[in-house]
Amino acid sequence: MSETTATDGAQALRPHAEDAFAHELKALAAADDRPRPARWRLSPWAVATYLLGGTLPDGTVITPKYVGPRRLVEVAVTTLATDRALLLLGVPGTAKTWVSEHLAAAVSGDSTLLVQGTAGTPEESVRYGWNYAELLAHGPRREALVPSPLMRAMSEGMTARVEELTRIPADVQDSLITVLSEKTLPVPELGQEVQAVRGFNVIATANDRDRGVNELSSALRRRFNTVVLPLPATPGAEVDIVSRRVDQIGRSLDLPAAPDGAAEIRRVVTVFRELRDGVTTDGRTRLKSPSGTLSTAEAISVVTNGLALAAHFGDGVLRPGDVAAGILGAVVRDPAADRVVWQEYLETVVRERDGWKDFYRACREVSA
Repeated sequence: MSETTATDGAQALRPHAEDAFAHELKALAAADDRPRPARWRLSPWAVATYLLGGTLPDGTVITPKYVGPRRLVEVAVTTLATDRALLLLGVPGTAKTWVSEHLAAAVSGDSTLLVQGTAGTPEESVRYGWNYAELLAHGPRREALVPSPLMRAMSEGMTARVEELTRIPADVQDSLITVLSEKTLPVPELGQEVQAVRGFNVIATANDRDRGVNELSSALRRRFNTVVLPLPATPGAEVDIVSRRVDQIGRSLDLPAAPDGAAEIRRVVTVFRELRDGVTTDGRTRLKSPSGTLSTAEAISVVTNGLALAAHFGDGVLRPGDVAAGILGAVVRDPAADRVVWQEYLETVVRERDGWKDFYRACREVSA
């Protein structure tokens, strides 16, 4: 389990998965009598149970971390038990990072061996760097080497994470090929190499909206087993995901639970799904879609912000006025084109829908 530095005993704003769900991981480990791969904290069955939820024989309830097809989770977990790396692919907001973190927490007990991909990610973040003071004083030696999270994972038989792989420059991406194929990381300055020990593997995430940014070479893509995480299949599943995450975030921020928040959550999800799909729920009206993704993650953000408004500036009950501004901000990314899409949706769909009059007025007020 990772160590968290706190000041005066203050809790971390966003604990790592292995800390936030330590009691569930401990209960699963105690009940888990199935074979475990080398250096895994849990068996593949227990890892899948941790992600998908369930009830243990002693009555401990394991909360779902991911709501989606069970088979996808089983394939992802099984991949990590082989010598193939795992690539989680999907549109923004499909919980790729969330699943990656929880997989690493369940498998290795540490989700912090992370390389964050950006356009400026250097090769040292994937391979290793140097302590230049030590290097100048004593020359190249092992003590001067600064291991990357990937190198640490190789040495300790842990799970490393690479976020937003397609954001990383192509030449830096290619430094992964030897690691994933030969399970070794050469250190030519020392005439040495670091060999991966059993238990090592890599989980990478990529956004399929980033095609053309830094596409993966065929050589690198072959080293991964790709699992595509879909958007929630049904409105009910998406409402469930949003409700669970909003509840978790609200408790971490000490926001009071909204007694009647379910109706507004369903409304936010309905708006996002209809604009995202380009058709109303009943299939009768075709709609224009805005330029944004309107992902489940954005719906969670809109509802969480609405809860904060209701708690601090209202009566604690989540109402249309609390979510209207957040929805407007999520939908209207392009001030010209998206505003036309939003106004048309308001007038042709929201205005005519039974029980949505308050929501229509709130949206008109913030859109004015």
